Amino acid sequence: MWEVHSSMAAATPVWIVVVIVVASGVGALGFYAGYEYRGSPAAQPQLVENQTLSVLAAGTLTSFFPALATELAAQNPGTSAPAAAQTYEGSLDVTSALTSLSAKVDVAAVADFRLIPALLEPAHASYEVVFASTPEVLVYNASVSAFSGITSSNWGATLLGAVETPGVAPFGVWNASTDPNGYNEIFDMMLQGMLYGGGNVSAVYGHFYQGAPGQYATPNPSVTRIEKESQAASLVRTGVVSAVITYRSYAVANHLTFLSLDPIVGLAANNSTALTDYAELSTKIISSTGSLSSVYPAPVLFAAMVPLNAPNPALGAAFLHLLASPEGSAVLSAGGAFTPIFPAWTDAPAAVPPELAPDVTALPAWASSFVP
Repeated sequence: MWEVHSSMAAATPVWIVVVIVVASGVGALGFYAGYEYRGSPAAQPQLVENQTLSVLAAGTLTSFFPALATELAAQNPGTSAPAAAQTYEGSLDVTSALTSLSAKVDVAAVADFRLIPALLEPAHASYEVVFASTPEVLVYNASVSAFSGITSSNWGATLLGAVETPGVAPFGVWNASTDPNGYNEIFDMMLQGMLYGGGNVSAVYGHFYQGAPGQYATPNPSVTRIEKESQAASLVRTGVVSAVITYRSYAVANHLTFLSLDPIVGLAANNSTALTDYAELSTKIISSTGSLSSVYPAPVLFAAMVPLNAPNPALGAAFLHLLASPEGSAVLSAGGAFTPIFPAWTDAPAAVPPELAPDVTALPAWASSFVP
């Protein structure tokens, strides 16, 4: 359900990949909360000694992956994982870095599980590991009186009323052509209208975006402000914007006030009703060539993989192994940020390294319908 004609990034960023130096002793990974590191590549020190680990991941993961890298280093004397050891950007920028810029990293992770099969396989990856879910939520400035009484059923009208109030900052939106959260917020608005606006998908969407549903969506400049999602917390706290739609994981990690949306609206549901509603909607984003590609709603699922050109694939697999462990789950689920998935899901069980096989299982049927 993803129409792709080229690498889908609107701009070509300059990539600086910072690495984690991993010395000997990685084989010391052992037990945590009764979990045994079963045959991980990290159990073979000769594969990782004096090598380095590079990570390129979705911006939202900047509050979570560094903690895992730090824990990996803490368990293994001689390893180093400074705060600046990974690079994080929009997920479509991540895929563009791997395809158009030929970036070489050991682990890549994105905020939309469809991107790896659609844009990176088979030339740049042979499998993905879907490791967690998190819904979309509405983050808002609680000091703005216009948000008083906001609920999951009335947030569309309340948000519009707030940003149309003199002195209230606009609604922050993201670039849908570089960041899945950009097109997800469009779908959130469409679904809110579908479920709470008499079936009219433009009931909320039409106030914040210009362009018919299913076509390219241009943010309405009178009530929105285009910003970078990575700056959302600062934007809300400093009053540059009054509200944003973002992942619950981001809101929790940054201690922001947020409203949970209807599970279908927040792209958390995967029941038959939700999947039917998702199938009715689409929007278009700009590809790197300037052409338009159609995207469709799907439950928010984060996925990671080891690129085929990874300098140190064993290290990449070891990181995925840690990510899938109870230790990784504890980091991801802190405060209710993510809902970890274990065993993690993979689109290609036969392609997963034997060392990771105990950590994964095949995508469920409903999820498989979203990938090529």
